This record gives sequence, C-alpha cells and structure tokens, in this order.
Amino acid sequence: MSPRNSGDIEAIDVDKSHFDNVEIVANADKPNPRKEAPAYVASLSPEERERAEKALVRKIDFRLLPMIIIMYILNYLDRNNIAAARLAGLPQDLNLHGNQYATCLSVLFVGYLLMQIPSNLLLNKFGKPAIYLPCAMMLWGIISTCTAAAQNFAGLVVIRFFLGFVEAAYFPGCLYFLSAWYTRKELGFRTAALYSGSLISGAFSGLIAAGITGGMDGVKGLRAWRWLFIIEGAMTIAIAFISIWVLPNFPRTTSWLSEEEKELAAWRLEEDIGEDDWVDSEQQSFLHGAKLAFVDIKTWILMLMILCIVSSASVTNFFPTVVETLNFNDIDTLLLTAPPYCLAVISAFANAWHADRTGERYWHVTLPLYLSVVAFIIAATTTSVAPRYVSMMLMVPSFYAGYVVALGWISNTLPRPASKRAAALAAINCVSNASSIYASYMYPDSDAPRFVPAMSVNCATAVIAILSATVLRFLLVRLNKKLDRGESVEGAVSSGGGVPGEASHRGFRFLV
Repeated sequence: MSPRNSGDIEAIDVDKSHFDNVEIVANADKPNPRKEAPAYVASLSPEERERAEKALVRKIDFRLLPMIIIMYILNYLDRNNIAAARLAGLPQDLNLHGNQYATCLSVLFVGYLLMQIPSNLLLNKFGKPAIYLPCAMMLWGIISTCTAAAQNFAGLVVIRFFLGFVEAAYFPGCLYFLSAWYTRKELGFRTAALYSGSLISGAFSGLIAAGITGGMDGVKGLRAWRWLFIIEGAMTIAIAFISIWVLPNFPRTTSWLSEEEKELAAWRLEEDIGEDDWVDSEQQSFLHGAKLAFVDIKTWILMLMILCIVSSASVTNFFPTVVETLNFNDIDTLLLTAPPYCLAVISAFANAWHADRTGERYWHVTLPLYLSVVAFIIAATTTSVAPRYVSMMLMVPSFYAGYVVALGWISNTLPRPASKRAAALAAINCVSNASSIYASYMYPDSDAPRFVPAMSVNCATAVIAILSATVLRFLLVRLNKKLDRGESVEGAVSSGGGVPGEASHRGFRFLV
C-alpha cells in the first residue's frame, strides 16, 4: 500500500492486517502495484492453469520457432558463404591479394556494429517485429545476391559493408522478440533454438556449397562462386516474403490467439518480471532505454563476457580454412566442416534445456568454456591429423553451448523495462561482434597449420569470459539477498509501479 499523507485522514488505531484488503479513498488515484490476475486466469485451478499454459507455449513454439530458425539459417548462410566462395576461386577471379580478403570479411562487421543499437531501438519504437524483421531480411537477401556481380576488391568491400549493415537488424531484434513472448526460465532453450539456425547453417553450408560449386561451374558462363550467392540470396528473399504472413507481433495483438490465450500470455510475463511488452509506443522513449542499460554495471559485465565468448568463437569465420590444414581436397574439406556443427546443435540444445530445467546459468556457461580452452590448446600444440580434428570437434560445440545460455542470461539479468532490454541486447551483440573485425586478420596462411597466435588469443578470451561470468554470479547473488530482505532492486519489477519489497512479494529472483 502507498503511504498516506498526514492530511488525508486522521490516524486511527486499527489492526494493520485490515489494510491488505481495504482501499483508502484518499489514495484511490494512486496506482496499486499489486495487480489482480485477469478474470479468465483467476478462474483457473492450478491444474487447469498448468494445462492451459503448456498448450499455449506449444502453440507459440509452433508458430514462432520454425520460421525464426529458418530465417537465421539464411542470415548466417548469407554472411559466411564467402568462406566457401574463397575455396571456389573468388580471390583469384577478383584479383585479391595481401590482406584484401581478410578486409572483405572484416568490413561486414563494421556495418554490423553501426546498425545494431539503432535497429533495436527502432524496432522497440516501431513495435511491429512481424513486419520489421522480414523487411530487413528481404534487403539483405537482395544485397547478398548482388555479391555475384562483384568485379573487384572495391565492389566486394562495399557490398559486404551494406550486407552487415542490414543483417544487423535480425539477431538482436530476434532476441528481443523472443523475450517478449517467453518467461525467463523458457528463454534459454528458445535462444538455443534460435541460435541452432547458425549451427545448422554451419553444418550444411559446406554441403550446399559443395553441391553448387561442384555442379554449377560454368553454367551460363558464370563461375560457381557467383552461382553460390545468386541461389542462396534468392532463397533468402523468398523466405522473407513468406515470413511476413507467419510471424506475429506481441501477445496482446496476435490474431491467432483467443482472448483467453492473450490474457494468459500477457499475464505469464507480468507474473514473471512485472509487466508484458505491449505498451503504447508513445510511452517508450527512443533513447531512455539505452541510458538505463549503459548506467547498469550488469550490462558491462555481460558485454565483456559475451565479447570474449564471441572472440573465441571467431574461429568459425575461418573454419573451412582451419579444416583445410588437415590437407584434404576442397570438397572433402567442405564436407568435414559439417560434423562439428552437427555435434554443436545437439550440445547447445542439451545444455540450454538443462539450464532452463534447473534455472541455473553460471555453470552452464562456464563448464563448456573449459572444454574450449582444452580444444584451443590441442589445436595450437600438435600437427597430427587425428588430435587436430578432435580439437575441432570439441571447440565448436563447447563455445556455442555456453554462448546460447549466455545470450538468454542477458534477458534474465536485464528484464525490464522493455526498452532497456532491447538496448542492452543490441549493445552487447554489437560490441561482441567487434571481435570479428580484428579476428579476420588472425588466420593468415603463414600461421597454418597450428595458428598459434589465433589459438592463444582464443584461449585467453575464453578464460576472461569465465572470470566475467564469475563476477556476474557474485553480483546477482548479492542482489537476490537484497530482494530476500524486501529491499528495492532496480529492474527487478516494472519500473512504473514497483515498490520496495514488491519483487520479493512476486517471487522474482535473478537467475544465477
């Protein structure tokens, strides 16, 4: 209850327990932070509520997950198919020399970094992800197709820059999108499902590239690598058009949910973190969310942790090049890139599922990173084929298994308000991908086959990520103890109406 002004009514000696259910007329104009459940939700017994919620989540999963996974497969495919094009003769046809190929890789991430935060803030303001994300996808599909028309280094650099600029809208926007539909304990597995798109892309991009480059070279006078960009870009445009009719916006504005399901979908989020994301766009400040994110120390710790994980994972940008050091032919090299990614899909899903089931985050992030450290050490210290391929089989699944849980940990740690979460997701993803700018120069042919400098940097960044996660865990444990004492913690409940002790009343805790 809000405190009364001394002049509202005279103080009287009444049992304080009565105040829990009595409304004071003088305070009728003040918001009550403890909202009542909607009539439909309140009418459900615990067993009925559980059944209804399971059915609702299954319905949401069926509608959201297949499409966003397919979209992310193509996002990752269009970004990284240049690695397969390199093996199919792109550098020779465009007369690339020195560090020019590495620059073409690096410049994509310059555009990617510039657009991430503005894109997520714009998505939060626009409030229609079902239109915004597919339109961005159409644009990057068109740009990716244009790569087939590149004739020299300058043309390829310009195309890659704008490809990264437009692709920046998808992944952080999709993380924000998911967090508007799922509770904190459901996000880990769904984030893993989303990120499985990149892993599936990594598994099958080599197979697709092998098929195209092996069968399309010279068709209509075009080299195979040009057909690679044309075919994959056309697929992206077609899927983007379909996704407009499949994706929803937010729970309260979704036509394929009944009124009862809308109430339950919104109330689940309100129970979990204080409010749902459907608000009047005029109430969402375009830059206020960014300010809230950047003054929160948790944002910076998460940023360092995920920057270091992505830095370690930068080896995937050159994975065909690393596998090529096993000295197999080009087609066999592309085929050998698939098994590590297939194992990564399984390990990422298993780790995220267990993290959601237990509600634990720290060990599910750090234990896989210890395996990454071992894998990088093996890769840097031996030239034998079998141990090197074992290290490749370990490194891809390990850092991706930890990464998908770390991504979910962002929304768990910075849940509200929605504009803050959107800004934090974009900023963290933006900064983390900055590592790909310098990582593009870490794998010169002269360092093959062990790539000692690159593997050493990857090992060091994995260790820093473990230390960052440890600091974050201690901080969240301390904040949870404050909640246990009934103290107010910023971001623990709705910023618009929370009062000291309200997060504790609702059972909110930061996941550690």
